[in-house]
Order: sequence, then structure tokens, then C-alpha cells
Amino acid sequence: MTDGHRLPVVLVAGLHSDARREVVERLLCTVPGSVALHHDLSTADRGTVRRTVRDASGELSHGEAPLVNDCACCALREDLLPELESVAAGATGLAVVELWDSVEPKGMAEVIAAHGRGWAEVTGVITAVDPALALPCLTNGDDLAEAGLAAAPADQRTVGDTWARQLEYASVIALVDSQRADAQDLALIGQLHPTAPQVPAASDALAQLALAGFDVETAGAAQHPSCALLPQEAEEAGVATLVWRGHRPFHPERLFEALEDLSCAAARSRGRFWLADRPDTLLSWDAAGGALRVENTGPWLASLPEAAWDLIPPFRRAAAALDWHPVLGDRCQHLVFVSPGLDRDGLTALLDSCLLSEAEYDAGREAWKRLPTAFGPLLDPAH
Repeated sequence: MTDGHRLPVVLVAGLHSDARREVVERLLCTVPGSVALHHDLSTADRGTVRRTVRDASGELSHGEAPLVNDCACCALREDLLPELESVAAGATGLAVVELWDSVEPKGMAEVIAAHGRGWAEVTGVITAVDPALALPCLTNGDDLAEAGLAAAPADQRTVGDTWARQLEYASVIALVDSQRADAQDLALIGQLHPTAPQVPAASDALAQLALAGFDVETAGAAQHPSCALLPQEAEEAGVATLVWRGHRPFHPERLFEALEDLSCAAARSRGRFWLADRPDTLLSWDAAGGALRVENTGPWLASLPEAAWDLIPPFRRAAAALDWHPVLGDRCQHLVFVSPGLDRDGLTALLDSCLLSEAEYDAGREAWKRLPTAFGPLLDPAH
């Protein structure tokens, strides 16, 4: 055990189930005393989630957990901690939690961090990838329900955005050997998450990285729209990353009319932005496979009274300070587009055309608020 006898836990995630199993087997064979836990959510239509516990020699136990609020993912959360606690009571060198296909590691890591204090710690998050499937997964705009991968009846995620978040949260990307993969596939994976080391699934380094340590709070901050650690400009093997930034707000109607073209312009795009008619609202942009999600993620810090800043997490205040504008504060446009065959010039021109013109900007806030509220159907519950 590490650090005061806490059980080290590594999460292995990814839609590519064969790749995931290869990574799990590698860890079981290379880390002495390791145990793998897996909850199969495919049995949810029968009202249960099937749990298996195994080591390198084979299955140690199995059982079923009932659904919680008709939600398989909720059942996983409820059942995972008692199982991990049971594993922690034994002489276990590493608990390998193999997450089911569409389960995202962020939520599971945060559950373990919140409730496993004193006896368990997340030491790594590995997303297992077959590089030949990276682009097909990323560009798949089907709902998880259509693909038989929904974790709950109300699950509205798509295949593309789920796979993207699984990849972007990882501390390690494990690549299985694939004869069909090429340089473009590897470049795409690297540009989607340039800070995560990529290692072969069969590498001896995988076990070391699984135990290297993982800061759940930092990882969450790196994904939060207000201060996300977004990729930088890049171009390799036909794959490009465009970082588009600005300070003037978007004209709501012009941007709304361009949403379809913008969401389809790249295999993956994400970031934060603001609209002239909602100057105090930080909006998030999350698109994959042509499906775009725009959400209200709270106020810009510049819109808050100074006394409220003490309630803001330090990482958020630090991120705002790095890009502070003397007039607009932390309000900004920061969108990143990653894709093979990206039309940089066309995309930049389209985005620029959606901003307020200089005359519209100079008209001031009162005039902005009278602009058409085109995003009402997406952002206002009353719609």
C-alpha cells in the first residue's frame, strides 16, 4: 500500500472495450497483488448491474447490484466504494477499476476522492485507445441510447462527446497495437490531449504511470469551462488545432445562425465564450461528431462583487488573472477546434463575422441587451 496504507486505485476507461481489457490484463500481470473490478452495465435492462472481481489467475467473485433510481451508473457508484473497501482490507498492490464502455472517469474519480479518504486514493486514470477507431468514435454523433451504450434512461450524451471526454480527462493514454492505424490517427489523439503521455498498452511503463499519482481536483479544474486547459496551436500529419481567441462579444443572432456550420467544421471543438445580450454569463462550448452542447456555466468573475471572490476556488481566480482585460475582465472568447483537414482560414473568417462589429460594440451594453435573444431555446428553461 502507498501513503499511510491507502489502497492505490487506477481507473481504466474508454469506449474501445478490447483495448480496455488489454490494458487491464497488462496491469494485473505486472503489478504484484493487483485486483480488477468491473461493473457490466449492459444488464441494466434487467434491473441489475453485474460485478466481477478478478486477479491475474482469473475470477475471484461476482455478484449483482440493483439499479438506483433506474440508473445503472448510479448503481455503479453505490456498489463501487464498498467493493473497493473490501479489496483494501486485503493485501492488494493495486485496485484496477475497469469502467464500462460509456462511463466517464471524472465522476468515478471524484466519488473515490470524496468518500475514500484515509483508505483509498486514485493514482492514475488510463484511457485505453485503439488508434484506428479514434476518428470514427470522435465523429460519431449518435446518441448513446441508439448505440446501446446509455447508462440511464435520461442519458443524452453522444458517442463522440463521451469518447472525447474520456480521452481528455486521462493522465495516461494507452494505445493498443493496430495494423489499421496511421500517422493521422496518432496525431489526432496527441492534439486532443497533448499533455497526457501516450504509451503502448504492452509497455512496462504502464504500471509505473498507473501508480504515479493523480490530483483529482486539478484534473477537474483542467476540464472546467471557466479555466479549461485547452490544446495549443498544432499541425501534424494532416491534423490541425486552431485556437481562436477574442474579447468582443458574439452577436447572438449571427452566431446562432452559424452554429451548424461551426459544429461541423471540426471533429472536436470546445471552450468558453460570451454573448452580447448575456454579458455576465460564461457559456461553454462542447462539440463532437457534429453535435454541439452550449451551456450556462455561471457568471464571469468580472460580473461579481469583489466580496464574492473569496468564495471562488483559487484555480478559477488564477485562470481569470492570466487573461484579464482592463475593461472586460475575464470575459473572453476562447474556442479550440481539432480535426483532420481543418479549414483554418474559413473557420476563422466565420467566427470573426459572428462578433459584434466595432460600431455595435461601441453602442454599449444597453444596446447589446436589446439584440435578439437567439439562444433562448438552448439556454432558458422556460423555452
